[in-house]
Amino acid sequence: MLSEALRLIRVYHDLKQQDLAEKLEISKSYLSEIESGKKTPTIELIEKYASQFGIPASSILFFSENLDDPSRASKVKGAIAGKVLQFLQFVEART
Repeated sequence: MLSEALRLIRVYHDLKQQDLAEKLEISKSYLSEIESGKKTPTIELIEKYASQFGIPASSILFFSENLDDPSRASKVKGAIAGKVLQFLQFVEART
């Protein structure tokens, strides 16, 4: 879910992969692999991402929590994360 959240945040801010890659000082291909879930971003990259968009890194990391944990708190967090992603996908569809 982290990869999809990162992609949707970029899309919401109307940035192309190339533009964001330059701002984050990474290659476009690496950003593409992160957004497709083929690569996992480093903490340093998540912090750069958070700084770029004015989002707390903790909010971005929220999406990467282990959703397989059967505890009730984890299920609630997973449901919230899913709703946030649905909202971002809705916003993406409107642009």
